[in-house]
Amino acid sequence: MSQEEVAEQLSVSVQHIHKWENNKSYPDIQHLLKLSDIYETTIDEFIKKDATLQNRLNIEEEEKEDDDELFHPGFYIGIGIMFLGTFLSLIIGNLTIMMVTNIAGMLITCFYKNILKLLKDVKKDFYEQG
Repeated sequence: MSQEEVAEQLSVSVQHIHKWENNKSYPDIQHLLKLSDIYETTIDEFIKKDATLQNRLNIEEEEKEDDDELFHPGFYIGIGIMFLGTFLSLIIGNLTIMMVTNIAGMLITCFYKNILKLLKDVKKDFYEQG
């Protein structure tokens, strides 16, 4: 099957097909599904044969997880503690309260995800050993 025929079936340009074949870019998941149908193979076989594509898909998954950073509870907990500390220091008139709560809030905001990751790794290791 020629590049032109494949491009037509996928509704992409021939340049896209050429770039995919030369590892200059990679098809998205929808195109991988269509390619697997065209060549009567599984997506698994496409990915396993192409280590570069497999690494790219892993990186994209990690980037997707990183995009969710603003939505993890630690962010909101940390910001809440900072606002609470600022509010209390204004009422009481003690700047030490604001400094301590702002530092605590920033630490929670920054390291909450790392703490969760550590706990998940410990849990994973526990279940793998057991």
